[in-house]
Amino acid sequence: MSQENSINPSETITIIEPKRGWIPIDFKEIWAYRELLYFLTKRDIKVRYKQTVLGGLWAIIQPFFSMVVFTLFFGRLAKIPSDGIPYPIFVYAGLLPWTYFANALSASGNSLVGSANLITKVYFPRLIIPASASLAGLLDFFVAMTILIAMMIYYQVMPGFGMLLFPFLIGLTFMCSVGVGLWLSALNVQYRDIRYAIPFLIQIWMFLSPVIYPVSMVPERYRWLLSINPMGGVIKAFRASLLGHQPIDWHLLGISTVVIFVLFASGLSYFRRMERTFADVV
Repeated sequence: MSQENSINPSETITIIEPKRGWIPIDFKEIWAYRELLYFLTKRDIKVRYKQTVLGGLWAIIQPFFSMVVFTLFFGRLAKIPSDGIPYPIFVYAGLLPWTYFANALSASGNSLVGSANLITKVYFPRLIIPASASLAGLLDFFVAMTILIAMMIYYQVMPGFGMLLFPFLIGLTFMCSVGVGLWLSALNVQYRDIRYAIPFLIQIWMFLSPVIYPVSMVPERYRWLLSINPMGGVIKAFRASLLGHQPIDWHLLGISTVVIFVLFASGLSYFRRMERTFADVV
């Protein structure tokens, strides 16, 4: 907010002070900086693959080789069930949204500290930084999806009408990564050891999500954990929408959707409250 004090009729002093209390989101301002969002997203994509040997193939290598390892150890040795479909395509369909979420969460969580020089030099809506980090990962997601399409053709798996839910599920995954990323990025500015906790959080979160095992394998008394896990319902619905092997669990997906919106709203609120200190602390 600003205050104007008149010293004399021909001179005015404007005092700029940080706003207090709840700071609403200025969507008009974010729209005005949409080109910056585009260029930051483009920058993140270029930096990721600049001076790399395999380039964009890394988007495929990570989920593909994870699928191979999980198939050997959990599918062949541990004999984990896969709801009646081949385990390789079962686990890859779970790894696809999870890999995007994990990479987007890691990138957005470290985005503010990584853009310290930009934050301290010029003003713009800071929300753009973690949002661009999550948007950049969507390119990897769609590149890696070509392998899933090839596997569906090989295993003769046809999607049903649930495929219409696919864009909504991508949007939920993006919102979840941004929501949690807003929390982590703001905390990371204040407490730099948060960046060391992010990989550990992602690793634990993966085993709490139905990536390598079906929801039916979890005992009934523990399934409430999957209900409050926002990625639990998304991953299960992602498999059901693409592979068409079973109906979508609307109850689980509904709870995950509510949790994602709560995470997004609370992360946005905390981020906006801490935003005024970023330039001083970072």
